[in-house]
Amino acid sequence: MTTLRGYIAFILILLGLVLFDPVQRLVVAPWARLAPSRRIRIFSRWQRFLAYFVLRSVARLGGAKIPGAPRIEGRAGVLVLMNHQSVLDIPLMVAAVHGSYPRIVTRKRYHSWIPLISHLVRLYQYPVVDPKAGADETRRMVDDIGEAARTSDVPMGIFPEGTRTRDGEIGRFRTRGLRAMLKQRPWEVHVLVADGFWERAKLKDLLGGWSTLRGKIVHLGPFAWKDPTADPEPFMDEMRELMVAALADLRSGVPAA
Repeated sequence: MTTLRGYIAFILILLGLVLFDPVQRLVVAPWARLAPSRRIRIFSRWQRFLAYFVLRSVARLGGAKIPGAPRIEGRAGVLVLMNHQSVLDIPLMVAAVHGSYPRIVTRKRYHSWIPLISHLVRLYQYPVVDPKAGADETRRMVDDIGEAARTSDVPMGIFPEGTRTRDGEIGRFRTRGLRAMLKQRPWEVHVLVADGFWERAKLKDLLGGWSTLRGKIVHLGPFAWKDPTADPEPFMDEMRELMVAALADLRSGVPAA
């Protein structure tokens, strides 16, 4: 029964990717172009709908325990950092941001071939990164992240580890993208730390069933990054240390402060 529920959830999410893609292309995108003053509201509601569709499919059909997302008031100058355990991290981050939508630094491979997702990455102008890129392309991508951070009128989001961790622990930060963001403007920094998702890291893991998953999430902050001219290394180290401590507390059952 558990495996069957996993298959049903997997199929439903795949169908959603296919069926919602033309809605996004033919309704959401043109609507935002025709009503630019309502762009943030339109994009926010659509993105949150997609996030809740995925999370509720996994919870109600897959049987996973998905925690309620914390609340972060979305506005320009908000930066959200989150650890990276599974494909559910992006919908969890989206669900946490209210009143706007986050532009999330995303892997380049999601930019071109996945129904709905690839168009969303382009439509929402997510900055992209490619760990396999050469030095020149990497510099260009980092510059693009910095420019997006400088000009964005909505929150920015990033997974500083850069990739999913195999054991759920906080990995080392790949700091170039985060450093480029911090160098651009003052930020109100929010930190999300999730646990319990790493054993079901990929969408295909739905096939094995999600009923044993018991996810947790905690919100830390906000923290003020006031001086873009300052050295960001101590601040980044502090954020990672906070993440490590928060993850340890989640695993030990210590309630969030």
